[in-house]
Amino acid sequence: MKEETAIFAGGCFWCMVKPFDQQPGIISVISGYTGGHVPNPTYEQVCSHTTGHTEAVKITYDAAVISYADLVQVYWQVTDPTDAAGQFQDRGDNYRPVIFVNSAEQRQIAEASREQLSKSGTFKEPIVTKIEDAQPFYPAEDYHQDFYRKNPARFEMEERGGRQQFIEKHWGN
Repeated sequence: MKEETAIFAGGCFWCMVKPFDQQPGIISVISGYTGGHVPNPTYEQVCSHTTGHTEAVKITYDAAVISYADLVQVYWQVTDPTDAAGQFQDRGDNYRPVIFVNSAEQRQIAEASREQLSKSGTFKEPIVTKIEDAQPFYPAEDYHQDFYRKNPARFEMEERGGRQQFIEKHWGN
């Protein structure tokens, strides 16, 4: 096994877990906060827009089974890469789309993938998803972990609030 990590921000972390969690080779998907300036922030602090953090998922995966490039492709399919002000019904800087890279190799893969998506013509608006160096990642409170499993009805309501409609419109899934 070749264990590696990836960190993606794309709106509410509740909706970011399931698409990755169901891929082969995924070891864990943790909801949390990254990209800010306050150590160990709470959900309430992040929602106050004073910490600089964004909600994100930290994915631990077996690179012998699934590649980082594959994970980036999943990311593009579950986010709106044209919306820098949030994602779907989730608005604000704590919901901004960011790919946080852990290495020069991840950066190269993410940038090439973003360029390819930009040239594909899939979106009329420009791709605005940022690619930034990984920063400290702080796991969210326990009640945020595995939300789609613990609260399936609420998860379905959140998912139908915009993300699923967007996915169906652009990706046909």
